[in-house]
Amino acid sequence: MKERGVTLIELVITITLIGIAVSAVLGTLAANAKSSADGMVRAQAMAIADAYLEEIRLKSFTDPDGVDGETGRLNFDDVDDYNGLSDVGAIDQFGNAIAGLGDYRVAVAVAHSSALTGVASANALRIDVAVTNPAAGVDVRATGYRANY
Repeated sequence: MKERGVTLIELVITITLIGIAVSAVLGTLAANAKSSADGMVRAQAMAIADAYLEEIRLKSFTDPDGVDGETGRLNFDDVDDYNGLSDVGAIDQFGNAIAGLGDYRVAVAVAHSSALTGVASANALRIDVAVTNPAAGVDVRATGYRANY
């Protein structure tokens, strides 16, 4: 009666080949898992930029109380008050830090613009919101306009 089986050499070669294949697959999965968070960070940065831009665009074009350059975001009552705003971490319009978004940096620039057809530069403001997350290498920019019409 002839016995069937594998030799020790065949078994070692099989285990080696399976080990190489598994490590290649796991290496690919690890690379994908590492970069999958990038999309989430970019989406968060864009949501922050959009929220700031919407807040600013909802403000008055001209200063309603006649006092220009209010200090503190809670007191901002017109678009150009936001010029030069720089926040470390995403902060809501009431000055509260938003949990989990402390790694982001927000910078706002507001300037008169002649980019809107039919609107004089004196009656158009360009709003640029830049949101970065240096740790994740994310840099997102959102631009909007506010016209006085």
